[in-house]
Amino acid sequence: MRRREFITLLGGTATAWPLSAWAQPGPKFRVIGVLGSATPDAQGQYYTVFVSRLRELGWSEGHNVAIEYRWAEGRTERYREIAAEFVRMRADVIITSGTAAVAALKDTTTVIPIVFANAGDPVSTGLVTSLAHPSGNITGLSLQQTDLAAKRLEILRNLVPGLGRLAILANTTSAAAALDMNEVGRTAGSLGLEVARVEIGRAEDLAPAFESLKGRVGAVYVVLDPLINANRIAISGLALDARLPTMHSFKEAAQDGGLLSYGPNAAAMFQRAAEYVDKILRGVGPNELPVEQPTKFELIINLKTAKALGITVPPSLSALADEVIE
Repeated sequence: MRRREFITLLGGTATAWPLSAWAQPGPKFRVIGVLGSATPDAQGQYYTVFVSRLRELGWSEGHNVAIEYRWAEGRTERYREIAAEFVRMRADVIITSGTAAVAALKDTTTVIPIVFANAGDPVSTGLVTSLAHPSGNITGLSLQQTDLAAKRLEILRNLVPGLGRLAILANTTSAAAALDMNEVGRTAGSLGLEVARVEIGRAEDLAPAFESLKGRVGAVYVVLDPLINANRIAISGLALDARLPTMHSFKEAAQDGGLLSYGPNAAAMFQRAAEYVDKILRGVGPNELPVEQPTKFELIINLKTAKALGITVPPSLSALADEVIE
């Protein structure tokens, strides 16, 4: 199935299932709620992987499971509304991504199992009590974002010689993004970099933010959250217009025009999240499933963007990359 066709399907799924399909399900018919924290364009490919893995595990839409998609489009105010809808729906399990979305679900239900395909730092932000023993109704996969700040800055400095002043762009309405911004700021300071903190809260803040950075900084560290993910193409365009190299947390941002990314494979995390959902649907409690941390990280370099910015990528760095976009 082509990506555009799949995204169209995702957008229409919310109304495709009549109420009777989940209001009185048969004994083996289960309902999975998907709280898409960004948009179908930004996250559709991840849920393609999620659904494919579920199918391999024996869960087929229309046969023994219904998947109800709701998209918040990076707007945090939508999370609680969607969470309440899943509670009324009596979903068997809910999958989502991003700390703010998980927090909204946590505040809404202590009964329905919740699986997060990724979250920045689930212990520090209070989503779970510990990684090994999450307790309650929540588990999933941690990005451990703050742990990677030093490595990302090391890579960025190798590519941008003489970097002295760094901007950190973050949606500070997100607790995890604010935590990440603080850690990046501390790490950058310890490396002798001056830091400009750029706080946004909505998509409309991005253009003026980049305009304000022109000529003032040497690079931008972009902190991941659903708002950033939903607007990653726009961010890449704004950064290129401002002649600013960017470091991102996930490869799709580099594939869409960002200069660099370093982090775990998001699609693989959604695939693993499907295995969590499978176990829960088969009777395992979420508190019995430890929160996993990524063990493999990918470096992506966009040579097209580097060329447009007049940056020469050292062969030694290219040799380390998992993917080089030409």
